[in-house]
Parts: sequence; structure tokens; C-alpha cells
Amino acid sequence: MIKVVFLGFGNVNSHLCRAMAESEQVSVMQVFNRTAMQLPKTLQAIPFTTQLSEIKEADVYILGIPDDAIESFSATLPLRDQLIVHTSGGVAMDALSNQNRMGVLYPLQTFSKQRTIALDKVPICIEASAPEDLGLLRQLGSTISEIVVEISSEERAKLHVSAVFVNNFVNYLYTVSEELLAKNHLNFELLKPLILETAHKIETLSPSEAQTGPAKRNDRKTIEKHVHLLKDSPYKELYTQLTQAIETTYGKKL
Repeated sequence: MIKVVFLGFGNVNSHLCRAMAESEQVSVMQVFNRTAMQLPKTLQAIPFTTQLSEIKEADVYILGIPDDAIESFSATLPLRDQLIVHTSGGVAMDALSNQNRMGVLYPLQTFSKQRTIALDKVPICIEASAPEDLGLLRQLGSTISEIVVEISSEERAKLHVSAVFVNNFVNYLYTVSEELLAKNHLNFELLKPLILETAHKIETLSPSEAQTGPAKRNDRKTIEKHVHLLKDSPYKELYTQLTQAIETTYGKKL
């Protein structure tokens, strides 16, 4: 049984806590949060504290707080020679205080408190400063996911920026499309089958093979029509930049 304490209860830790609390191989000893809060009903049997001095003994302490607070907060922990791991994709492992053993347990997924998702197919990226701790994190990750991979801080930084492109940037483009449709009294629901098919295609095709559209086929007439439709829109420049990027990538293949 792996004993775990969660330090912070934001989006990532709330999902990890739910998953680990359901595992017979993990004992969630406690949840610490800097401000008082009520845990979800299914987790209310877990001890909760806002006091650093009350943190319980555990095998792994999972730190889930904003990236820019990881370094300073880890230095305030009243713990020594314990395994402290953060869950960030963009923060190096050695940002953690060296007064404790360091590690990373990064679930490569987008999390929102309004949605509960299964973690069994979510990659869990791990890193540790000691081989025995890496083994423990691999074991812990395996209690919630079928995919546990060792990835260095340098590799994880590159993985994280790639994730921003496919998740954050793509979702922003959904927002742009929703706004454009709303201004013309059209329903965003109309685009959802297209969005789903675009995502499904890359299960069998590479992204470059799946690319379609007027920029890919150098359809100047359609592109010019779109630019005209967007002439008074703040998104005209975004459309032009993305079109040029696609043309630059695929132009030599036309």
C-alpha cells in the first residue's frame, strides 16, 4: 500500500486524488490546502488540513499548486528527506527544494473541475532524483493508468509546449469559431461532428496526412473570400497567419 498526501487541491490534484482514492493499492492519508474548503462528497472521509504543521507521514507527497509557487512553497514544507513530487508539465524537477527527495508525476491531460475523466489511458510522465523513487512513482502511476513513461525535465518541457499547441491553442480556435458563428446567429453545435472527425482521423493518419482545406490545396479564390468575410474581424490576421503557415508547410508538395 502506497501512502500519499496531496498538497493543494486544484484541477490536477483533485482528479489524481479521486483516482488514487479508488485504488486498492493506494492509501490517501490526507489533503492539505492553503485555504479552507470542503472536499467532494466521495472524498470527505479523507483527513483535511490547512496547517503545514499537521501534515501526515506518507511515502509520496504530491504537490499540485500553480507553477510559479512550486519553488517557494516546497522550501516551506516542514519535511526532510521525503519524496515530494510536482505535477507540472512546464516546471523542471530541480525547482523543488533539495531538502527533500525530488520527483515529478505529470498526467498529460487537460483537466477541468466540471468534468470527471478516466485516467486509465492518460499518460503519466514520471521523473525522480533517485532510482528507488523512480520505481515507486512507476508503481504509483500504474495504479491509475496503463501508460507510465519516464521523461526528463528537458523532454517534458518540449512535450508541454507541444501539448499547448494541440490543446490550448486548438481550444482557443474553437472559441473563435463559436464567436464568429454567434455573430451570424448560427449554432456552434453544427461544427461538433467536424471537430470529432478531425480528432478521430489522427488515430489512423498522421496529422500531416490528415491536413485538408483551402490553404493545403492552394485554393486562392476561397482564401480571398474568407479574408473578405473577415475584413472587419479581429481574427482576420489570425486566419492569414495560419493560412500562410499551412501554405509554407505544404506548398512544395502542390
